[in-house]
Parts: sequence; C-alpha cells; structure tokens
Amino acid sequence: MNLAKARVLISNDDGIHAPGLKVVERVAKKLFKEVWVVAPETEQSAASHSLTIRQPLRIRKLGTRRYAVDGTPTDSVLLGVQEAMRDCPPDLVLSGINRGGNLGEDVTYSGTVAAAMEGTLLGLPSVALSQHYLDRQKVSWKTAEYWTGKVLRQLVKLDWPRGVLMNVNFPDVPADDVTGIEYVRQGRRKIGGDLKPGMDPRGDPYFWIGAQRDEEKFRPGTDLEAVGRGAIAVTPLTIDMTHVGMLKKMRDRQP
Repeated sequence: MNLAKARVLISNDDGIHAPGLKVVERVAKKLFKEVWVVAPETEQSAASHSLTIRQPLRIRKLGTRRYAVDGTPTDSVLLGVQEAMRDCPPDLVLSGINRGGNLGEDVTYSGTVAAAMEGTLLGLPSVALSQHYLDRQKVSWKTAEYWTGKVLRQLVKLDWPRGVLMNVNFPDVPADDVTGIEYVRQGRRKIGGDLKPGMDPRGDPYFWIGAQRDEEKFRPGTDLEAVGRGAIAVTPLTIDMTHVGMLKKMRDRQP
C-alpha cells in the first residue's frame, strides 16, 4: 500500500472529542492522501462489537471528512464505509488511539478492537491502536504520536490476509525509551480481581467493576509482557474464532 495515495478511515470508542483521536488524526494527515473521521458522539468503552439494530442511527457532519455517530464504534465504521465514504471507500481503517491498553482479554470487550474488527469484516485492512497507562492523568500521548507512523509503515508492508486485524499497544514510557516493535501473541490475565461493592443513596447495594489488573508478571512472548517491558506490542487477531485443534479432535471421535 502506498500511504501517500491512500484513503484512511479513523474511528474509536472514546468518542469524537477524545485526545487519542486527535493524536492519530495528526499522524494520519502526515501519512495519507485523505483522512476521514467517523467516530461515536460519546464514549463507548467496553462496547465490544455491539451493533445498533433496535433504534435508528444518526450521522452528523462536523466538518470536511469528519462525522459523529450516535452509536457504537461498530456502527461508526459501518456508516463511515457505507455512507460517508460510499463513493470513495477507504484503503485502511484505524481505530484509536485508545486511552488505555487493550491487552490480553481486553480485546473481547474493547470497542477500539471492535471498530477494527468491523473494518476487517468489511474486507478492509484494519488496525487498532491503544496507549497503555499506569496513571490515567498522565497518558503518554507523545509516545503513541511518535511511534504510530513507524508502526503503520511496517505493517502495510506485510500484506496480511483477509479476516485478520492488527492490535497495537504502546507502552507507558517516554518515546525514546521504547525498546522496539515486537510481534507477540495475545496474553492472559486474571479477570474480575477488582470488583468493588457499594451502597447507593437509596440504600440499595451495587457493584463497580474496576481495572481488573492484579498480576505483576506475564508470560514472555505476549502483549502484556512486551508492553510491561517497554516494547510496542503488535498482535494479529483473527475474526474466525474456531479452535482448529479441538474441531479436529471432535471430528476424529465422531461416530
């Protein structure tokens, strides 16, 4: 792909006014011929790959090649490709840059990853971008901004197959301290470790799901371990969730 001649569609799950969206827009405008933005009106974190089917959707034009959708990240990419860009489909879909990493099991909940997944389902090369942080008030946006172009230039040379999307996570270190770009698998970690009970003003109990990050060490070769070590983690994810090994085992035992 020749980036200088390419059209890119950008979406996210943090919303049209999110700082990470502004970061990736600045980078994209230096790389691509045309930059289109179609993102949710409001934050849709943890929306996963939800699609709005029980109510109408509205798309609002905010400026040249810039739109907001009153729906999910999935809705935004779908309307971006089939409505906003129907006469000039994108060559690439970017989602992000998310405020917070999308590592390990996060990918199953992430609206950021889901937006890239929708692009993949529409037959377009798609990349999810996330900036990991340890302190929510001190997100390393400069690291993501410095490295995003380098990562994208590397990825577009790979010619990855249909049905595969790229999940990129930037570490929470200064740009100069990044140890490199590593291709790694999706990691695993304990989920539900930060479930906080409480009581609302009416005296009814509730639970609040927290950060869910308890572990300090992770298996080498995974996204969690690489980002924790200061590397940029790039993980190819597949739309086909079939476990081939188990399928073979089941067929072999089929009477």
